[in-house]
Amino acid sequence: MTLKEIAHRLSLQIRAGETELGREVTGGYASDLLSCVMARARRGNIWVTLQAHPNIVAVAVLLELAGIIITEGVEPEPATLQRAQVEHIPILTTVRTTFTVVSELAQLGVKGVD
Repeated sequence: MTLKEIAHRLSLQIRAGETELGREVTGGYASDLLSCVMARARRGNIWVTLQAHPNIVAVAVLLELAGIIITEGVEPEPATLQRAQVEHIPILTTVRTTFTVVSELAQLGVKGVD
């Protein structure tokens, strides 16, 4: 499944990286601790988090993540969106909770990291 399909099916707002929405999502990971994401998320995963600062983009680039979903109506910092555009990292947002988004991703067939 591509990021574009996920964004459409979950009614996510596309905030950055619009040109990269054709990326295939290989799985998903949810955490707000950058160290946990760096240790466990895998290339091509979609990352679900409350974090909205520029460091999330650096982690996504390092791990070659498909994109980031920021939940609970948290507004990404302008510097985060600028960095995401430069680094070609899609950032999607929603007002729904992290739990709800992860549940919806699972219903779409997105598997978690074991």
